[in-house]
Amino acid sequence: MNPANGGVRTLLRLEGAAVLILAAGAYAQCGAHGWGFFAAFFLVPDVSLAGHLAGPSLGARIYNTFHTYLAPFALLCVGALTTRPVATDLALIWVAHIGMDRAFGYGLKYSSGFADTHLGRIGRR
Repeated sequence: MNPANGGVRTLLRLEGAAVLILAAGAYAQCGAHGWGFFAAFFLVPDVSLAGHLAGPSLGARIYNTFHTYLAPFALLCVGALTTRPVATDLALIWVAHIGMDRAFGYGLKYSSGFADTHLGRIGRR
């Protein structure tokens, strides 16, 4: 495990905050379903935390699948290409969630355990 630390960790957390702000701003501009919809779906990616009940390795894979920008980007493309506002809205909410997690220091998980992330260890040692 080789997590980010020092200035690099700070930059990655600031980047997460910027992603959160930009995604929420984009949602404010084109969110067709309102802020209640945003609130209802904002924490949905954290359902992936349940994967850790099956063990740290599988848990990390499941969590990381739902906490990278690849799937929401694909969903955003679907929304743009099909003019489906629900896909666009869900993608922006998902991106905002990931940005929030990164801003708070919750990075992608290593298979060694939930607290071991690419942004450093979370919680008490």
